[in-house]
Amino acid sequence: MPQATNARHPPELQVSEWINTSETPSLAALRGQVVVVHAFQMLCPGCVAHGLPQAKRLTQVFAGRDLVVIGLHTVFEHHAVMTPAALRVFLHEYRIGFPVGIDMAGDPGPLPLTMQAYRMEGTPTLLVFDRQGQLQLNQLGQVDDMALGAMIGELLAQAA
Repeated sequence: MPQATNARHPPELQVSEWINTSETPSLAALRGQVVVVHAFQMLCPGCVAHGLPQAKRLTQVFAGRDLVVIGLHTVFEHHAVMTPAALRVFLHEYRIGFPVGIDMAGDPGPLPLTMQAYRMEGTPTLLVFDRQGQLQLNQLGQVDDMALGAMIGELLAQAA
């Protein structure tokens, strides 16, 4: 079962570039909706096998509801091969259509800025925000579909 975190107003995503969107999504602008951020790396087996397919299923199951799914490519290893161009090809090949941000590089060090801000321990990591913009879940690893669906259903049922 996913573990909830202390609800608080989170920092914004620190993104150097967005793919699959002409707009710049922000957590502040998305208040009133439930937001799921899937942090991944394209060379992460757990992300490819579980996290990204789950994010795609969320966009299908909750289509037309107040749920926004965002990908966050957060590279903390193999920097030289995980370029924006390679990510674009990856997203096309895997038919990922939701917005994906590239986590801004850390300075100094290998950890990207959003990954640092949310104290992510690796990928895949799932962040879930309620309608008030408060962080309700920060979970490393595979999250059970049923547990996640139940959580999102509860959050969607809450008034904005």
